[in-house]
Order: sequence, then C-alpha cells, then structure tokens
Amino acid sequence: MALTRRALLGAGALSLLPVAAPAVLGRARARVVVVGGGAGGASVARALAADGAGALAVTVVEPRPAYTACFRSNLYLGGLVPFDSLVHAYDGLARAGVAVVPQAAGAIDRDRREVVLADGGRLAYDRLVLSPGIALDYDCVPGWSQAAEEIMPHAWTGGAQTRLLRRKFDAVPDGGVIVIIAPPNPYRCPPAPYERASLMAQRLKATGRGRAKIFIIDPKDKFSKQGLFQEGWEARYPGMIEWMAPDIADGLKSVDPKTGTVVTGFETYAHADLVNVIPAQSAGAIARAAGLADRSGWCPIDGGSMVSRMDPNVFILGDAAIAGDMPKSAFAANSQAHVAARAVRAGLTDRPAPEARYANICWSLIAADDAVKVGGVYVPANGRITEVERFISQTGEAADVRRAGVVEGERWSTGLAAEIFG
Repeated sequence: MALTRRALLGAGALSLLPVAAPAVLGRARARVVVVGGGAGGASVARALAADGAGALAVTVVEPRPAYTACFRSNLYLGGLVPFDSLVHAYDGLARAGVAVVPQAAGAIDRDRREVVLADGGRLAYDRLVLSPGIALDYDCVPGWSQAAEEIMPHAWTGGAQTRLLRRKFDAVPDGGVIVIIAPPNPYRCPPAPYERASLMAQRLKATGRGRAKIFIIDPKDKFSKQGLFQEGWEARYPGMIEWMAPDIADGLKSVDPKTGTVVTGFETYAHADLVNVIPAQSAGAIARAAGLADRSGWCPIDGGSMVSRMDPNVFILGDAAIAGDMPKSAFAANSQAHVAARAVRAGLTDRPAPEARYANICWSLIAADDAVKVGGVYVPANGRITEVERFISQTGEAADVRRAGVVEGERWSTGLAAEIFG
C-alpha cells in the first residue's frame, strides 16, 4: 500500500477528545485509548471501532505519520518488494471512526487513568491498551551504541533503519564480508535474522556477488526453523552463510564501528563491509516507565484477556507482552488484539466475551520461491497462553509446497493490511 496523506485531527478536536463523546443509551461513550499504531495497536483499535456497538470512543496515540512494517522488510532488503509496500497510512482507521492523535505518549498516569501526551495534554481513559512494541538495549554489545546504529544498523524497527541497511547492503562488493549479530531470546520475530541472511545471500548471487560471505554470530545454541534454514543454505547458498553458535564463536566480545571490526572469542572479523547488530530487546519504554513490566523487562498479562497483571484497567499486547508460548510476531499481535478487544468491550458494555483462543503463523523465505512456516493454536491455561496445536514445514518438501507457502505469506500480509488499514 503506497503512503498517502494521513488523516489528522484538528487542534480543537484533540482538546475535546476526553470529554466530547456523544451519548449512547443516555450515557457518554466509554473511552478506550490505544497507545501504539503498529500491528497490535491498529488491530485492536479497528476491532473495537467495528464491534463496539457504538458504545466506545476509540483513540489511537501514535506519533508516526504512517506505520512501516518490520514484517516482510527482509523482502525489501532482498529486492523482492518495493519499500512503499511496507508503508501503511492511518486514513483507514480514521474512516472507521477511530480518532488518531499524532503525538507521542509521554507517560501513563495510572492513578488518574490518563495518557500524558508529549505536549503536556492529557487523554482520559476507561480502558487503556498498550502496544508499544520493543525497546532496544544499546548497551548489550560492547562498542556499539545508539549513535553507532547509523554505522552498524539494526533495522529492527521499521523506517529509516530499514532503508539504511538496504543502502549498506547494496554497497557490499563481491567477495565482501557481512556479519549479522543475532539477539538473545526473547526478541521480535524469532526467524527473522535467519530469513534476512537467506535473502541477502539470494540477492548477492543474483547481482554477481556470489563470493561474498555472511557470518551470523549468535548467542543462542539453536534458533527457530534451524533445520529448515540450514537445509536451504546448503542447497542454495553453499559456502555463503556460516552460523556461529556460542560453542563455535566463543561469544561476541566487542565491535568497533569506526573500523567495521567484530571480535569474538574465536576470530576477529576486521573491516567487515557490513555489520548488522540486532541487540537484546525489552518492552517499549512507556510500558516499563509505567511499572507494567517485571524484572525481565517484558509485561506480564493474563492469558485469557491480555489484561495487565499490574493494572486491571490496562491491556498489553504484541511484542511487549509476555505471551506464554506465542512468539513475538505481527500475526500473534493481531490475534491477541482481537482477544483484547472482546475483553475490553465486555468490561465496558453488557456484551459477554467468548473464551479466548489465539493463533499464529510465521512464514520465512529462504528464497523468492521457497517459504517455510511454523505456527500453532493457543488457549489460556493457568493464567498463561499455552500452545495446544503446532505445525512446521518439513525438510525435503517438494518445490510446489514451498512455492505455495510464498503465496500464503503474501496473501496473509495483504489481508492483514486491508483488515487494519484499508
């Protein structure tokens, strides 16, 4: 979907949002404020507006003029889709009756049930839904920093970083060296670093740079879909991708952005042509500042509703939540959003919420015509989200099965964008 002009609220309308909701059945509409306009936040706002029976006034607080998806951004990096296909404006939310406030949320005043905006204004809420995404730990890699992300990009948030990594990748010469530093668990989209390496290798081959090498320095001793990826790398990119587990690399020791050097206990990669540092992560800063995260840095929730265990008036979903057996993915965030929307609606109206049930599928491309997937069905059990069904692609699958997976992933992405932003 191409970037279009965002539907913005006028200043006068913004000042009235907390108090100007029309009456339904003789009373003011209940106020739901959603912080974050990504896959989770936009999904819950759209669901509440569509299924609130006119009883809810829904407001999204989001400073960005459009949402730039991280999911499928590896396809842009690999030259398979244009950048504009990742960008989705908020006009569709506005047309659906959602008020979109183009500001950052500066803080959450839980005692007063208000969101404090960047300009000092306040939005009162009856229920708050937080989908703040992730925060990056800039101190987890010795030698790397927030300033260094302009030299050694992470591209783990959509937008400028995605474009920067693509520019640096396009400049890698034949015979060049790329180092991907993978993050520790848990992190956004577990298969993504390995899909990134796959699509980098494909583009390198397609552009006459097949002698380049990609080293993945990993703090984990295994990773999502490992057998599938390694089978694909051996068949399609022999000698191009080398995964360095902790017992092989002996741990990451430091990086030097000035020289492009990566030091492990096993080897020093001097003057690498591209270093992609994907750091450790935690829940978005606003959730942690509001006291909604535990010692892990992520936000505990009740698996039956996505309500925060720290505050019954706050729901947390998407990457920021401790979602039990569910991975941190856009599919999962959308599934959680529908559960949360029904729970919010039930708490503010007389409509009951059905029993929670979640789903997730993650498609990963090993090549343009080769997609593998993993997914599951989840239900609440003992307060957490528990997997009850699981499926995963198998090694040695036929080429037509893998091509069908590519189509499935494309249809899901198109359908999700239409559901939320269309």
